[in-house]
Amino acid sequence: MSQWVLAFAVVNFDLDVGPVVCGVHPPLYLAPAEKENIAFSSFPDSLQFEQGSEVHSFRIQDLGTSQKRVVLDHGNNRPDNIDGYLYGYSHFSQRRDNTSKRGYQQTSLVLLSHLQYPALFTTLIMKLGPLFLTHGVPMLETACHNIAHWCSPSPGLTIELGFLGSVLHVELPMNADIQQLTETASFHEKFDPTLHLLSSIAPLDPPPISIFEASLPHLWSIWECLMLCEPILVFGSSPAATSQAVWWLRDLLRPIPLANDFRPYFTIHDKDHALLVNKLPPKSGLILGVTNPFFQKSCAHWPHVLSVGLKASPRRQATIMAGPPPGWCTRTHRRYISKDRQVLKAIEKACHASVQDRIQASLDLRRHLSSRTNTMLVPLNRYLNTLIPSPTERTTVSGCRRLKPFSTVDFFSSLKANGSPLPFKSATKRREFYERWLKTPAFGLWLAQQEEVVHRTLQDKWTG
Repeated sequence: MSQWVLAFAVVNFDLDVGPVVCGVHPPLYLAPAEKENIAFSSFPDSLQFEQGSEVHSFRIQDLGTSQKRVVLDHGNNRPDNIDGYLYGYSHFSQRRDNTSKRGYQQTSLVLLSHLQYPALFTTLIMKLGPLFLTHGVPMLETACHNIAHWCSPSPGLTIELGFLGSVLHVELPMNADIQQLTETASFHEKFDPTLHLLSSIAPLDPPPISIFEASLPHLWSIWECLMLCEPILVFGSSPAATSQAVWWLRDLLRPIPLANDFRPYFTIHDKDHALLVNKLPPKSGLILGVTNPFFQKSCAHWPHVLSVGLKASPRRQATIMAGPPPGWCTRTHRRYISKDRQVLKAIEKACHASVQDRIQASLDLRRHLSSRTNTMLVPLNRYLNTLIPSPTERTTVSGCRRLKPFSTVDFFSSLKANGSPLPFKSATKRREFYERWLKTPAFGLWLAQQEEVVHRTLQDKWTG
């Protein structure tokens, strides 16, 4: 089971100390700081409704492997993490309770995993959460039993997963940096968002274009900021909104290796609060999802703020929301590349259509921006091809089975001669954009990844 899900944590509200982890099924060692992080991250910062539920996700430091391995009573060790983080997928509920001094009961059920599978795990916790509230721990035991019988999560696997009486049709990514596309999904039929799950994409409920509605004309600027590892504060009225938005933005970075931190939902109680939110310039590429108005003041020096939500309209009843109004605010960014006005027009029109049309428009928008990420790499891949040793060099030059050194001067000569498929506003803008990207930590990771791929391929040919 731990290959998929580490455990389910039950979090209740204590009048004296706030949210507290009161149970973990199956038993799993959690450091005290992790328990506190999970507890506060599983609850909304502010009152969302009198009665109801919501689902969101979060990312926190995995502290378990930084301490001594702890052998549990039942003889199992806590598995090693993948990227240094724990991912939590939380079903929060609030129900009236006359026996409570507060007048209601607040509970969160949290699925803990080392895997970045927001679409899959959000679906699981949405199914399990209400059943747990009705039937209690036996439902957790049933869920754990179901997951324990799943096969190992192999890269690129397409599989049917049985869970609580239903069957989920799921495709897994090849790795965390490979984007899953509806066009290339391996379900042996046309992708249907009501039947199929691409596990690593952001949840499609509600349709993502709805949460970005107020910022749709600026998504091309936001995409550029993501590529250039600019820090972005994502403000929302609920953890559900910020976590969906942050996962959606994180997905657009693929296939470039992740070089930055991202937090789908971040609170002032997080153990990394002082590290990530202070008077210093924010960390390169940090994407921080927040709902507490406190962050509007403490992050006032951040260059970019994306406030998610619907666009203001006279026909819509105004929603009182603490923090900045929905929209995109940047102090420093000026767009390098022209937006696609035809795509924008189609997306804006879809905002007033049916849910199904909005989901399809969301997938179309994701495809468009993702294609820009791949297209951005075309000039770099073109230049890298010239750095691959020729067959003669591989046999005559000692150890020449690696990429030749990357030369910035030669790259820009290639760029000037061959251009870029992206619609840059000018040749000057094009050069400025790539000059900035070559200075980002993302470029260093991407280049190292390409060097490893080429070296491995040439070694295989040499030994073969």
